[in-house]
Amino acid sequence: MAPPEEIVGEAVEEFAAEKSDAGVGVPISNILIIIAMQTEALPLVTKFRLSEDTTESPFPKGVPWIRYHGIYKNLEINLVWPGKDAVFGVDSVGTISASLVTYASIQALKPDLIINAGTAGGFKAKGACIGDVYFVSDVSFHDRRIPIPVFDLYGIGTRQTFSTPNLVKELNLKFGKLSTGDSLDMSPQDEASILANGATIKDMEGAAVAYVADLFSVPVIFVKAVTDIVDGEKPTAEEFLQNLVAVTAALDQAVSQVIDFINGKCLSDL
Repeated sequence: MAPPEEIVGEAVEEFAAEKSDAGVGVPISNILIIIAMQTEALPLVTKFRLSEDTTESPFPKGVPWIRYHGIYKNLEINLVWPGKDAVFGVDSVGTISASLVTYASIQALKPDLIINAGTAGGFKAKGACIGDVYFVSDVSFHDRRIPIPVFDLYGIGTRQTFSTPNLVKELNLKFGKLSTGDSLDMSPQDEASILANGATIKDMEGAAVAYVADLFSVPVIFVKAVTDIVDGEKPTAEEFLQNLVAVTAALDQAVSQVIDFINGKCLSDL
C-alpha cells in the first residue's frame, strides 16, 4: 500500500486533472460561493432562490457549515457559509473556518469556479471609500511572520487570482490587492506587512481560500466591499458594524452581476 502522503498527492493530482479542461470550450456549470457572515449571505440566498440543506448535508456530521443550493439560469449555485460558532454563537469568521469550508466544499461539490465574496477594510491612501466594491488581483497574508529565508515568503503566501479581464471591464469595478489576517484591527507589525504587500483592502479569509483552491487547481475570484477605512479616523469595529448592512447590499448587487456575466460562458471567456 502506498504511504498516506502519496495517496493524498494522487487525489489532488486527479482532482486537478478533472478540472484542467473546464476552460476549453465547456461552459461553466457549477459555481461555489464562499461567504463568511450570515448577513452577507442571506440576500444572495433570496436573490437566487437557494434552498438550505435541512436533511442530507454534504459535510461531516457535527460541523456548523451550511450549504444553500439551487439552479439559476444555466448554473448550479452552491453558497456555503461556515455557520455560527457552537460556543459563542457568532459567525465563524477567519482563516481556519475559511480553509476548512473551502477544502470540504471542493471535495463534496466539485465546483468549476469559486467566488469568495465578503466585506473588507479599505485604505484611503490607496483610494478606497466606504461602499466601494473591488475585484482582487492577488492575495497575501499579513500576520504569518516567519523571519527565516524562504519561510518568510511562504508566510506571506502571495498568489495571483484567476484572471478575468472581460468580467472586470464589463462590471467596471475597482481592482486591487487583498491582504488577509485573523484580526479585525491592525497592529503596527500588521500595518508594515500590509504596506509591503501593496494591499488596497484587508480581510480575514481571502488568502486562506486562495491557498486551498490553488491546491486543487480550482479558479477563484474575489469580490470584496469596503465597510471601514482602516487608515481613517473612526474605530474599525464601530465603522464596520455601522456600515455592514448597507455595504452588503452593494456587495450582493456586484455578485449578482458577476453571476449573470458568467452564465453561459467558459472560464476562458472571463
